[in-house]
Amino acid sequence: MLKQPPLLKGIRVIDYSHFLAGPYVSRCLAALGAEVIKVERPKTGDAGRNHPYFIKGQSGYFLQQNMGKKGLCVNVKDPRGLELLKKLARESDVFVENYRPGALEKLGLGYEALAKENPRLVYCSVSAYGQTGPDSQRAGFGLLAEAKSGAMNLIGQPDDVPQLMRMPVADMYAGAHGVAAVCAALFGRHTTGVGQHIDIALYDCMVSMHDYAVQFHTLSDGTEVVKRSGHHLPQSTLYGVFSALDGALVIAAQVDEAWGKLAMLIGGDALANDTRFKTAVNRNAHSQEAVRLVEAWTQVRSVKSCLETLDRAEVPCAPVQTIAQALADPQIQSRNLLIKQDHPVLGPIMMPTVPFNFSHTQSNTLDIAPDLGQHNHEIASSLGYSDAEIHAMARDGVLYEDPANCGAT
Repeated sequence: MLKQPPLLKGIRVIDYSHFLAGPYVSRCLAALGAEVIKVERPKTGDAGRNHPYFIKGQSGYFLQQNMGKKGLCVNVKDPRGLELLKKLARESDVFVENYRPGALEKLGLGYEALAKENPRLVYCSVSAYGQTGPDSQRAGFGLLAEAKSGAMNLIGQPDDVPQLMRMPVADMYAGAHGVAAVCAALFGRHTTGVGQHIDIALYDCMVSMHDYAVQFHTLSDGTEVVKRSGHHLPQSTLYGVFSALDGALVIAAQVDEAWGKLAMLIGGDALANDTRFKTAVNRNAHSQEAVRLVEAWTQVRSVKSCLETLDRAEVPCAPVQTIAQALADPQIQSRNLLIKQDHPVLGPIMMPTVPFNFSHTQSNTLDIAPDLGQHNHEIASSLGYSDAEIHAMARDGVLYEDPANCGAT
């Protein structure tokens, strides 16, 4: 039974970020119950609004990463806009930004300036290379962190250039670390009464993700380097991707028990007792032979036949699914990972939600991402501004609202 209120109820977050890593941090905080205020620049807004997939002028990219937030569009280069945002920071708990280090200090919105206004503020900075170091002032995106970290060099065929990751691994991994760090800092604030500056770097996160390659190199005194190995992991035989008559599947039989079951299935006692493959060390020494034996078995069967046979033998396996297949997967459906939202222009749409599941609380039911400046009046009013003051700031361009939205109201 759900008994507890949302975990971050009462926490106010200023999302002064754009594109992906920062917005993902605040999106997760919104799902955990925080009030998140998305701050955007006049007229253009978050650059993510111009990122595909587009339908009827709406960016699905922006809708996904900014659901559950309120929209404030303010010109902070105007003294009135800067003062409004500082007032908001005085009454907020978290500030999330992902600009190049030093950019917000020039605007008067850096950590030191806002911490003077509100010492309890938890200020989370997400950048390509972090707030310190020789590369800190370099512009960067997730692609650069994935390349520099050595991660990209592990993907693809050994005789070809590395392959592009088609998911934003660096941004999402850094965003997840940002969420964890913010929650930890909020917990620590209960003891100290003081917030702090969190410094998250995409590059740091990608290097920290290495589960094997780093120690493979360092513990061998630099004599060993993990190389691209295509569809298989030769240091974890048998663990890889296999072709079938009508598609592909993955098999994870790298531990002795699973290999024994797989060997018995495809080769009987002779293969199960073959000393070349009996232990992990021996399998790795004869990795290519093990792969060829399994490929010969999968390539003459359909994916469905392979999976059904492997499942009966209790060998870990899964199909390589398309996006459409993944979204239709009963497991995903049962986990409620897709949520339905009613968009004022698009009508009913489906969006993936964040993967939080708690026994006594429920993730927030998130509203549609805000139109540009949609909640200007509500937020300014909550800070004590009168209707006349709000109207004057709107008239002078200090507060900006999407004209289409204005027409609707």
